[in-house]
Amino acid sequence: MVRLITFILLIVSATSSAFAISQPMAKVPAVSLSAPSLVEPELKLPVALYEGAVAAGVKKATASFSKIFTLGVVSGCHIGFGIFLAISVGGACPGLLQSNPGLQKIITGAFGLPFGLIMTLVTGGELFTGNTALVTAAYMEGQIERKDLVKSWVASYLGNFVGSLLLAYLAFQGMTLGAAPGAVTLATAKCSVPWGVAFTRGLMCNWLVCMAVYMASGCSSMIGKMTAVWFPISAFVALGLDHSVANMCLIPLGMMRGAEITIAQMFTKNLIPVTLGNIVGGAVAVMLPFGVTHGKWFQKKG
Repeated sequence: MVRLITFILLIVSATSSAFAISQPMAKVPAVSLSAPSLVEPELKLPVALYEGAVAAGVKKATASFSKIFTLGVVSGCHIGFGIFLAISVGGACPGLLQSNPGLQKIITGAFGLPFGLIMTLVTGGELFTGNTALVTAAYMEGQIERKDLVKSWVASYLGNFVGSLLLAYLAFQGMTLGAAPGAVTLATAKCSVPWGVAFTRGLMCNWLVCMAVYMASGCSSMIGKMTAVWFPISAFVALGLDHSVANMCLIPLGMMRGAEITIAQMFTKNLIPVTLGNIVGGAVAVMLPFGVTHGKWFQKKG
């Protein structure tokens, strides 16, 4: 019996070995160590980041007026949704505002506008405040004409205004804010500061907004873009700074809910000085330093 079992095991072993030898070895694809990597870097280096921003500005400026306007309407709605959320969360914490104002500001900044800007950047929207930086860079590099710059700014501004008004109206009709005084309080406060204060707040705001747009344009992953956007945007809201497009939704919404603000006051006391401050913040505070160091700003042509 033992001999029989031993004989069977030898046969099985020999058969298995023969089968193993008869199988072709799987071929491992050769990897060329010298081949260039096709993987886009997580974050572009400073010079490439600036060049990418200029290219984005050229693409935006050379689009038709109707396309810029349409995408501007969409972006106005995106930012409006951000304001809507900020008011719904941070603006509904009056008790926290009294007991811990710092925490209330962080909550207002963290929940709202960051997600609005992320939607705009990921979907290729047209936001006036971001265009003050990107399209300005393209113009200063001589890659677009002045009329392209004006077209981009005007079309995106008008589109943003229409989209913001639309979202303000929808938020009002939706009646989800209840009796919370956030929209009225914020709208009244933003139209009650001196002209110079509104201008300065607009400048500092778009400094942070355009840094968010600039950094996000150099990130290849979604998480990278979200990180680049979240910190500067939540910071400007928590700091109480002014974004013209956000105010295009916030102030009309406050007016619909009872804020004693006229249309003329909305423009003269807020939107005009804040818009001018936004332009300086995007074109000068953000793009000028990078344009003179990484680009060809103010260099004589030819």
